[in-house]
Amino acid sequence: MVLGADGPSAHTALEQLMRARLGRECLYVPSCRLGLYVALRHWCPPGGRVLMSPVNDDVIFFVVLAAGLRPVQAPLSARDGSVDPAAVPDEDWDGLSAVLTTNLYGNPDPAPELRARCTRLGIPLLEDAAHAIGSEVAGRPVGTFGDASVFSLSKHVGAKAGGFLALADQGLRGALEKARDDLLDPPRLSAELAYALRPYAEATVRGLRLTTAARATMKLLGMQERDGIRMDLRPGELTRALTTAPGLDDFHSWVRVDMHDYRTGAGRPRLRRIERLLGRLDARLDAHRAGTGKLLATQWALPSPGPVQPLFRVPLLVADRDAAVARLARHRITVGYLYDPPLDTYAGAAFTDPSPAPAQAAWFARHALPVDPLRADDVIRILAGTERAPGGPSGG
Repeated sequence: MVLGADGPSAHTALEQLMRARLGRECLYVPSCRLGLYVALRHWCPPGGRVLMSPVNDDVIFFVVLAAGLRPVQAPLSARDGSVDPAAVPDEDWDGLSAVLTTNLYGNPDPAPELRARCTRLGIPLLEDAAHAIGSEVAGRPVGTFGDASVFSLSKHVGAKAGGFLALADQGLRGALEKARDDLLDPPRLSAELAYALRPYAEATVRGLRLTTAARATMKLLGMQERDGIRMDLRPGELTRALTTAPGLDDFHSWVRVDMHDYRTGAGRPRLRRIERLLGRLDARLDAHRAGTGKLLATQWALPSPGPVQPLFRVPLLVADRDAAVARLARHRITVGYLYDPPLDTYAGAAFTDPSPAPAQAAWFARHALPVDPLRADDVIRILAGTERAPGGPSGG
């Protein structure tokens, strides 16, 4: 099976664009989540333990479980939600099969420290760079430290589909390309039509101010499926699914949330649109960087060392996050990408090893208000004089 209806050449141009940006071999995948599953299956033996962030999308949690692996939740910095390697106990490092970064909202995890630790342990570092396609750490792009990294084209690029699996060892491309193709569903006309209609549906949703009918349209297109921040865990079903792992089929209802065609091959019109949008990425990154700079200068942001990153979302820290979300919503600014509660609270010890220091992650998840830097001026105007910064983590 090949990725698209028109064969591998249909996505060669996309891979070349990303290869030039990273200096690494890049394999196109229909979604970041499928790319991550391919990487986990290649580098980690079933039953292995993977260190990851508890402030993360629950879809990623289910991808790790589907790969037949045990998530181990890491302690975080309350500053930006990044993994804190120094706070990971020695016993948690022992027996790991891999470390998975998150680079939450585009704030880089400490990749050089994690790379050095993984090298000493002889385990792979896998970078989830879905939010961080333009971020850098130690003068290098996020995604160039790990044995593999995954990128999303649904975030900064705005393509609402597609991603890349980037490889440190280009000699692995053939094996991982086959693993990808073995997991793919063939392109479907219905999926291509839904993709073509999605921008118009989103414009309609905005025009209707998220009315009941608009929400129903979004759900029909697989654009919005969560009634709350986290999806329903369904522990009984999840326990049964774990008996069949590794494998995607019994985890499909969790992994497909908000992206029903996550493992569906793409037709040429979709790939052409993605290529056009990817070609405009640098201008988008400049706009994200400018908005990030404005938001980081406000009272709700903690000072960050180093140059301003082109964050996908800027996590402002506010005392009453829910009130701030509601206030922005009244001005038609939607706040998404909330990850509260942390995964160890959400899933419990039956499905994950809890963080040894959960308070920092809980505080960050409760107070983080991730806002779009492209709406920086509006956000600052709306929140001015109404929101206060929270107390520190020890008091939170």
